[in-house]
Formats: sequence, C-alpha cells, structure tokens
Amino acid sequence: MRLLIQRVTQARCDIGGRTHSAIESGLLVLVGVESSDNDEDIEWLARKLLSLRIFDDENGVMNRSVTDIGGRVMIVSQFTLMASTRRGNRPSWFRAAPEDVSRPLYERFAARVEELSGQEVATGCFGADMQISLTNDGPVTIWIDSHNRE
Repeated sequence: MRLLIQRVTQARCDIGGRTHSAIESGLLVLVGVESSDNDEDIEWLARKLLSLRIFDDENGVMNRSVTDIGGRVMIVSQFTLMASTRRGNRPSWFRAAPEDVSRPLYERFAARVEELSGQEVATGCFGADMQISLTNDGPVTIWIDSHNRE
C-alpha cells in the first residue's frame, strides 16, 4: 500500500457538485493498493500514520502527531498512486489491485485508522469521480510505501 499524506488546514471531497466529506486541521491521506497488500500492511500503515510527528509543538518544532493535536483524518482511494512511468510517457497501472481486492483493503484501512484514533474518519467514495480540495499546511507532504519501509 502507498500513502500520500498531506498536513492540511482543511480538505473537502466533492462528488457530483455536492460535498461528500470535509475536515478541518489534520491529514488528507491518498491511498493506493497493490494486489499483494494485506492486513499486515494495513496495521503498519495505520499505526505509522497516526504516530507521525508532523505537527508543530509550542516551539514550532514538528513534534506532535495528528492524535496529539486532536486533528481529523480524511482517507481517499487513489489507484493512480500505483502508476509506473518506467516505459514511455503513458503511465501503466499494472501494480494497482483490482476493485475486488482494493476496495475491501481500503475500507479496512479506513476502519483501522478510525479504531486506533478513536475519531470518525472522513472518506472519499471508492471508484467515484471525486474533486478533492485542500489547503496544504507548511506545505508538508509525505510518501509512505508499506513495501519500502524507510
């Protein structure tokens, strides 16, 4: 699984001209799923996401997690995170899991983040044409891949 995490002051997911979900201060998390992903990836990423110290403390140092600040989390599926641009100029999606694999993993990931954080997690709508708007705070943007744990 791959996560693209953005620290935000606000984020909103619109579908068909209507707001589906919105958060204030917290994290917007875009999620890409590979066919080989499993519950171990979900557990590691959910814990890592909620523990990342990327919010400022009283001294202006990134020393607090989203949990520490009582921030919100929005999780949106995005198969394009699995793009391969190795050959040519048209991305290939061969690493992206098919819907029957990716949808349940995405839903279990969102549920696990909600369980661990003790807060409702805002989500996108799997497979929908979504318009995501956000204000990236910092900007702070972090990439995490459960198959390349750096």
